[in-house]
Amino acid sequence: MVRVKICGITNPQDASMAVEMGVDALGFIFAPGPRQITPEKARDIIRSIPPFVQTIGVFVDTDHATIRRIIHFCGLDLVQLHGDESPAICDELMPYTIKVFRLRDESSLGSIKPYCGKVRALLFDTYSEIKRGGTGKTSDWGLAIRGKAFGMPIILSGGLKPSNIERAISTVEPYAVDICSSIEDRPGKKNYLLMKELMETIRKI
Repeated sequence: MVRVKICGITNPQDASMAVEMGVDALGFIFAPGPRQITPEKARDIIRSIPPFVQTIGVFVDTDHATIRRIIHFCGLDLVQLHGDESPAICDELMPYTIKVFRLRDESSLGSIKPYCGKVRALLFDTYSEIKRGGTGKTSDWGLAIRGKAFGMPIILSGGLKPSNIERAISTVEPYAVDICSSIEDRPGKKNYLLMKELMETIRKI
């Protein structure tokens, strides 16, 4: 079964409900934005969830030392890098690293190869000139399929929601999916009915 990550967790209630519904991973955004969480709050939430649920910190062009400090302070399992982080930085942060690529067109695929072997997985998201993530816009699944040729685990993100998640998984066949804004009442507050619908749909695939 495809793995499921719910991103933009900001409170223990949403974390607990996501775990109860069977998600595999929770994402905590440390970069500036409406879903930003402090390391202190993230650590408290992480300490309250059961084992075998992975915790992932989301960063954008944060310096290496700060990421390392937050990893150990919060007890993160992985980091998801949404900025212009170099292959060298990703390699230095191994074995924690997931690198995000915002797919705009075929040229976006040209920057991937140097990261292979230096990250645990590639995450394909929607390109936006305004936001690094959480746009709610559907990513280019055709480009995501082509990205599988690099031989790395693929995490599909960008505009995934209950109404299109079955088609997305059947089309791309990713290792995992990453969902955030489409199952929210507002940024940082999850809608439990939408989350339930999403998970029930995925279980049927």
